[in-house]
Amino acid sequence: MSAIYLLSLVAIAVVGYLFGRMRGSSFYSSGVLPHSLPSYHGWFVAISAALPMLLLFIIWSIAAPKFIEARGLAELPAAMQPTDDLSRATVARELQNAVTGGGLTEQASPEIRHAAETMQWLSSASGWALLAGGLAVGAIGFWWATSQQRPQFRARNVVERVVVWVLIACSVVAVLTTLGIVFSVLFETLRFFSKYPWYDFLFGTQWSPQIAMRADQVGQSGAFGFLPLFVGTMLITVIAMLVAGPIGLFAAIYMAEYASPRFRATAKPILEILAGVPTVVFGFFAALTVAPLIRDLGAAVGLSVASESALAAGLVMGVMIIPFVSSLSDDVINAVPQSLRDGSYAMGATRSETIRQVVLPAALSGIVSAMMLAISRAVGETMIVVMAAGLAGNLTFNPLEAVTTITVQIKTLLVGDQEFDSVKTLSAFALGFVLFFFTLTLNVIALRIVERYREQYD
Repeated sequence: MSAIYLLSLVAIAVVGYLFGRMRGSSFYSSGVLPHSLPSYHGWFVAISAALPMLLLFIIWSIAAPKFIEARGLAELPAAMQPTDDLSRATVARELQNAVTGGGLTEQASPEIRHAAETMQWLSSASGWALLAGGLAVGAIGFWWATSQQRPQFRARNVVERVVVWVLIACSVVAVLTTLGIVFSVLFETLRFFSKYPWYDFLFGTQWSPQIAMRADQVGQSGAFGFLPLFVGTMLITVIAMLVAGPIGLFAAIYMAEYASPRFRATAKPILEILAGVPTVVFGFFAALTVAPLIRDLGAAVGLSVASESALAAGLVMGVMIIPFVSSLSDDVINAVPQSLRDGSYAMGATRSETIRQVVLPAALSGIVSAMMLAISRAVGETMIVVMAAGLAGNLTFNPLEAVTTITVQIKTLLVGDQEFDSVKTLSAFALGFVLFFFTLTLNVIALRIVERYREQYD
């Protein structure tokens, strides 16, 4: 029924736009110059008809399921009434499965089937009531908008005001979503710190989140030292940037300053194909090709290289983020005004001197932004590290040993059926909060660098 409702909304909006535009065009024959173009009259009628329908759909979609669920639970006998939130969610899920899981299931009890039948009937009635109400408010909006149309009606002002409010609403949603993510992670992090000391987490040198089931088992308390994960993350990120930074920047300089337009039109899309390769494919490449190659080369020169190493993960991750550096740097270098190059050539500088002394300093802010974006991408990568670097939380700066990263441990801690009140699971939120703070710090640093150097070359 929701699909039918949305199709009806689109149909009414299209009809309203066409009718309003046609009527707005007819004002030109009245001898009075209209205030707004016919297209604005069309958008005014379309918005007036569609917006009430959309608001009704949103409110109904939020309120109707809760009402239907409450009515279904009320049909159950007193002995089956839920007593807490957990049992309420369990019974509601069972009722919902009985309604939507291929019809009324035969395994359900008679009481569940009776309540599910009530919910099924209410759901059908709710859908038809929503459709009838939506068509009614859409028709009222359509009638009101057409009654307002006249040659001097300021349809453009109304439409632009609605667009401004829509943009404000989108901005508010983005801000509220960000705040919701931050506070949801923050509250769980505070719960973790209430059970585990924050200084042991931030400065601990051992990461072993395994918690025993009984008090007499070894490792019953677990160790949640953050430093091994931070060092592993930084080690792999540094290796990746040592690969992606120079190669990506030099590729961008060549394509922007030396390559012919024909070669650039062919090479740049091919290079950007790397950005579309799934990370799990890079993980397979790292685990099956790069890691064994590094181990064999190390054995040939007498080095002990782990089967899963930070070097293998960092090298492949660097290859993966080359397009982020090269593409953005190429666009930034091309945005440098040609007049700066011409002035340098007029002073007798060569092409390489112009690139070093003029083009790169002028594009420095954009290049720094590209590097910071690549670093953030490397810090947040998971699959390559899982498949090539391992899960061992070793506090080491040796790239030939196995390490792990923050994102890998978050994934590991939240896999499977977990109790969200245990220290082990809550530690994942603490890791996520620290990672969020770290990436935010990188972004702030990048913004400061961009602001400083952008003013110099405006």
